[in-house]
Amino acid sequence: MSSSEVGKEGVRGERPGREAQIGKGLRGRGRRGGRRGGRGEKAMVPEAEFTSYYGRPILKPPVWKSFDVAGYFFLGGLAGAGSVLAAGAQLTGRPAAARALKISSLAAICGSTAALVHDLGRPERFYNMLRVMKPTSPMSVGSWLLAAYGPAAGAAAALEVTGLFPRLGRAATAGAAVLGPAVAAYTAVLAADTAVPAWHEAHRELPFVFVGSAAAAAAGMALVAAPVRENAPMRTAAVLGAGLELAAAKVLERRAGPAAEPYKRGRGGAYMRAGEILSAAGTAGCVLLGGRSRAAAALSGAALLASSACTRFGVFHAGVQSAEDPKYTVVPQRERLAGRDAASAS
Repeated sequence: MSSSEVGKEGVRGERPGREAQIGKGLRGRGRRGGRRGGRGEKAMVPEAEFTSYYGRPILKPPVWKSFDVAGYFFLGGLAGAGSVLAAGAQLTGRPAAARALKISSLAAICGSTAALVHDLGRPERFYNMLRVMKPTSPMSVGSWLLAAYGPAAGAAAALEVTGLFPRLGRAATAGAAVLGPAVAAYTAVLAADTAVPAWHEAHRELPFVFVGSAAAAAAGMALVAAPVRENAPMRTAAVLGAGLELAAAKVLERRAGPAAEPYKRGRGGAYMRAGEILSAAGTAGCVLLGGRSRAAAALSGAALLASSACTRFGVFHAGVQSAEDPKYTVVPQRERLAGRDAASAS
């Protein structure tokens, strides 16, 4: 029995050292080496592991259709980078390559927009996104970007094919080339702006992955469609694009922490590995044989196109995997919290 009493005047007869101390645990009741009387209490309950309610994911996985959204990513990048290379080919006197890239860019942006509209479910939803311009919304900016780029790419291709109004055609080509890099990169910003861990944690590297992949794909299209005598700059673009994509992907895997696991495992990892293999094969083929053999150039270009498509599907499926597993949401949050606590304590 304690000899302390509590009255109106406070506590009488308290014993020194018996006051409750917040955060100190129970004194004199711990165990050390199986004996009582240690200075602190050893934790007897292991740290709790996180599980979500009823095993359900914290985030709702993306409901987007893989062929629609991954196709939208791939075709948009092909169109944007293709317009840049088309302008370069036109300025350097490579008419066959410029013509092929202008036509492929128009076809790609039409396919990209069709995939987006199909995923939205109703065409009027795309129109509704154009009713308001929100600079802070990647979706709003991207919708207006497509609305501006599409007519420019369409005019460049149509005037190239018909031969009408050459000055207007050159202006349209230049306009599409100016907007092309943004078209190639904005889908990465759109994905990274979501709460999906594999996309959000890679917000710094994902645009570089997409731009490098788009450049390699557009160069591959030129290798497929243009004659060998005009493909030297395209081979250079293929090497640079593939190198940028690979370097950015490796940095992503290192800096994104646990959220990078879906890029190396499961369906997303399989697509990413396939993309790396195809990219290596396409790059080697275009460097070693692309300047001498039309067939080798075409095969190398096809491999680069397939590699870019695999990368986009890999990114999409990695995002879905990360949203389905709660650990990719909770572990990065705990790491950031621990880092802030350590910084505030120091």
